Amino acid sequence: MDYHPSILTPGLTPGLTPDPTPGTVPGTVPSAAAAPLPPGHEGLPFLGETLEFLRGSEAFIARRERRYGPVFRTRLFGRPTAVLLGPAANRFVLQSGMSSLSWREGWPSNFHELLGNALFLQDGEEHRRKRNLLMPAFQTQAIAGYLTVMEPLLMRNLARWERLGRFAWYHEFRRLTFEVASLLFLGSELDPDSPEAGELTRQMDVWLSGLFAWPIRLPWTAYGRALKARGKLLEFVERAVAERSQGPSRPTRDALGLLVASRGPDGERLSLEELQSQALLLIAAGHGTTTSMLTSLVAVLAADPGICERARAEQEGLGLGPLGSPLTLDQIQGMTYLEQVLREVERLHPPAGFGFRGVVETFEFGGYTIPRGWQVLYSAEATHLDPRVFPEPERFDPGRCPHARAEAERRSRGELVGFGGGPRICLGMALAKMQIKMVASHLLRGYSWALEPGQDLRVETVPLRHPHDGLRVRFWRRA
Repeated sequence: MDYHPSILTPGLTPGLTPDPTPGTVPGTVPSAAAAPLPPGHEGLPFLGETLEFLRGSEAFIARRERRYGPVFRTRLFGRPTAVLLGPAANRFVLQSGMSSLSWREGWPSNFHELLGNALFLQDGEEHRRKRNLLMPAFQTQAIAGYLTVMEPLLMRNLARWERLGRFAWYHEFRRLTFEVASLLFLGSELDPDSPEAGELTRQMDVWLSGLFAWPIRLPWTAYGRALKARGKLLEFVERAVAERSQGPSRPTRDALGLLVASRGPDGERLSLEELQSQALLLIAAGHGTTTSMLTSLVAVLAADPGICERARAEQEGLGLGPLGSPLTLDQIQGMTYLEQVLREVERLHPPAGFGFRGVVETFEFGGYTIPRGWQVLYSAEATHLDPRVFPEPERFDPGRCPHARAEAERRSRGELVGFGGGPRICLGMALAKMQIKMVASHLLRGYSWALEPGQDLRVETVPLRHPHDGLRVRFWRRA
């Protein structure tokens, strides 16, 4: 079988995604002669087109973009939805139009109950204050300290993978990233081979799967199981938070200790309930996003020997020492080609390909009125696969974004939005990239792998992007 770097990308390619109609100003409030509603089809009463969307968001959006253009309407999760596509739409949703939009009102009720009052669902001043309280755990000095916590866990998993020889890497990465997230955000180390570790990883998957399930609370439904899983995870989180809140018994090297100690300018601190909600959110975000990107990265490296060998040569040229030698943050930041590869992974395989917002003030975009009470969906997938933005968009090309300045420009223009953008860009982006590069560095220096033939590599995108069969590989230590 011939594996191409774009093997994890569904075959449908979106059409062109131009900026809004010339002469209109994105996000302007409509005049008395209001513009029309976007074209589109809302499907069945209440249900709308939700089932088709959940079967494949990328293909769903691509088909309707070809039919209606870059602004269209549908009905998702019981609400009329305006889909806004392209860089200008991303800039509006993530930056200039934030006063017309709400994070909290944009997501289904499942998110409110399963996430609690976490940062993800907060708006305005509340979000700004809480984000500032979380910031110390994601600054460069803190991230540098996390390396000494994370590397021993990775080495233990590398030894496990070498023993196994064959495995589904998506599931193994889930195990690793959950261990790391538990240690960083709870200060709780799990034995990867223990029943508790396996059970907690399973409960995390059940909980995340409930975010887009029908909100039927019966115990045998996906949502009912997700609520039960959340309760079990909160018990685990509560024990760790309560222990740390009484004062650490060792020097703080994890994010939870920093969050407990964090204070705002007026002495504000996170309550015990907030610590629990934020810690659970951070575990889910760090676990899910990092797992998805790691899986896509190793698939790309297996599919393109040229990219893999260049990334391996960079590692050998950095003088990092033998396999197992500890890395420093400076060394990781010096992996410039690997960073380019990661930017292209983010573009072609974004872990979360779309985002919702609730409309709290009617506005006009692209010549159409978007009424208050609707929800808005923006799509990273559509922009990242738009040939007007990225020529030959399905070709994996690390040279598209060769340095940090080019990345910053792409993000500011709304062209690269795999981690969101604007003032609410993903808080843990730097930490996620550091962890992924650390894992990749050890893999490239000491191991080889190949994709097993005959597996199903079709992409599932909900709740996060992953191949259907989990990316089965053969894995061995290099001579």
